[in-house]
Amino acid sequence: MASKENRRIKDVGTLKALAHPLRANLYRLLSVARVATASQLADQVDEAVSLVSYHLRKLAEHGLIEEAEPQTGDGRERWWQPSSDGVSIRDADFRDAPEKAAAHTAATRLFHEQRADLYRRYLDERAAWGPEWNTACQDSESWLRLTPTELSELGEELLALARKYDEKGRAAEAAGDTEGRENVALHVYGFPFRV
Repeated sequence: MASKENRRIKDVGTLKALAHPLRANLYRLLSVARVATASQLADQVDEAVSLVSYHLRKLAEHGLIEEAEPQTGDGRERWWQPSSDGVSIRDADFRDAPEKAAAHTAATRLFHEQRADLYRRYLDERAAWGPEWNTACQDSESWLRLTPTELSELGEELLALARKYDEKGRAAEAAGDTEGRENVALHVYGFPFRV
């Protein structure tokens, strides 16, 4: 059964397994769907089912996903789910060796590029979403003066707030309130810079 906690990735092998472009995308799609088959995911990524199955098994080998209870009576289908509510990857776990730091940087760049691609896709399709969604969408930039401790606290509060809204939305959906409900991506970056 999937854990309700984030899984903290601390080893390079698991980080590299997730930092493969197709695997990162499959993990993201599976996190949104909650449960899916390789065939369903293959349709979404426009890849062969056999290739998607291979990459799902690699994610499972590293404990990032696990088999789920079958959702249909077709015993030939293998259902997958994330093994935790999400993952966290922290710099502190990869800074003790240059090769670990390089792997962390490469993974972070990949994840950022995939997030940026997702946002660019929204921008390209903005007109199709209509005025309600376009008015609700957030795109902001804040310039703060913080200490590392304050930035960490801010990140924890923002994550807690996002979880609160996710739980609220999923509970409403489970109760049958699906009208107007869509998947929403929320990307927050907080980092120091000097001018």
